[in-house]
Amino acid sequence: MTATQPSDRANEASVIAKPKPRLTWLKNTPIYLFLSIWAVIVIYPLAWTVFSSLRTDREIMFTPWGLPAQMHFENYVRAWTKAQIGDFFFNTLLVVIPSLFFTLLLSAMVAYILARYTFKGKQVVYYMFLAGMMFPIFLALVPLYFVMEFLKLRNTFGGLILVYIAFSLPFTVFFLVAFFKTLPKELMEASIIDGATHTQTFFKVMLPLAQPGLVTMAIFNFLGQWNQFILPTLLMDNTGLAEGQTRFVLSQGLYFLQIQQQYQNDWSGMFAAVSVVMIPTLIIYVIFQERIEKGLTVGALKG
Repeated sequence: MTATQPSDRANEASVIAKPKPRLTWLKNTPIYLFLSIWAVIVIYPLAWTVFSSLRTDREIMFTPWGLPAQMHFENYVRAWTKAQIGDFFFNTLLVVIPSLFFTLLLSAMVAYILARYTFKGKQVVYYMFLAGMMFPIFLALVPLYFVMEFLKLRNTFGGLILVYIAFSLPFTVFFLVAFFKTLPKELMEASIIDGATHTQTFFKVMLPLAQPGLVTMAIFNFLGQWNQFILPTLLMDNTGLAEGQTRFVLSQGLYFLQIQQQYQNDWSGMFAAVSVVMIPTLIIYVIFQERIEKGLTVGALKG
């Protein structure tokens, strides 16, 4: 008889220890079942909304669960023009784009200093941002209203941009501080030794390295500011505007349209308006989903 080689024994042991595919599948069946049910619960209302936006009012009332007999894309045209969704959409972009840009820029600057430099009062500044995360927005509504009224910034897009930035800074700074701490310190030191200033080191070396964290925060802040309702409702109205003009953003506009439906019964146009608001956020999330997961994972693993 020949002696069994060590490699053969290792192969036999791996075959015995390896779970059978059928047992693995049966073990994971409850998880797959739960995830499938959850996917249906989440996706079905979104799909139903989009299909309803392509139907007539009669189909929505009498066959709410059926597919549209014919695609009525004119519902979107009517929502965009007659219901002023186009104006609401433009106003929202006018506020969200600069707000998002300055939120990321200021947060990155503050987070870089807090993560890489030592100075007196550093912990005080850091914990002030943490306190901003725990401060309920509802407690700030009344004083915020009077402050913005006193500064003549209420009913201005510039004032709303400043408020969006202020309420977005705490969490963004908190996240980016942890992210900047994961970046190699040697690169910063080498850049300074080569003669770069602190500003050049930040913008040309550290900021590009922080791109995954910045993209993650850009998506989170975009979704939050795009769907913000309380702050624009508090600070923006159509006082002093001519007929047909509006300062409303999308969230306000949808609420205004929902009230109008009690008298106009244009439900197909309402669903088209909801789809216009919903689809851009879904597209952006799907495109940058991997970036979001990568940014969160890197911060969690290295933090």
